[in-house]
Amino acid sequence: MINALAAAKAYAATQKTTGVDPGMGAGGIEGGGFGQILKAAMSDAISASKHAEGQMAAQVAGKAELVDVVTAISAAEASLETVMAVRDQVISAYQEIMRMPI
Repeated sequence: MINALAAAKAYAATQKTTGVDPGMGAGGIEGGGFGQILKAAMSDAISASKHAEGQMAAQVAGKAELVDVVTAISAAEASLETVMAVRDQVISAYQEIMRMPI
């Protein structure tokens, strides 16, 4: 289960990834909305995962250091956790909206 601190960290990481200035409020998103934020978070997670896979293959071939592999895997894990935290919050918000009386 996700707690409030993990959700806040995921939200801050998503803002950094997409270039949103937290001080600008809702109008601070340049060139898009919530869909753009989700798309950027997903593409970041995918690219981090591909980079980690490349580092693992390079390590097996003897062309990369173990510390680089561990760092890449850690970055991929953090990106995946961010995407999962955002997903959990979206699902929670949807369920809350569905419980509202009309």
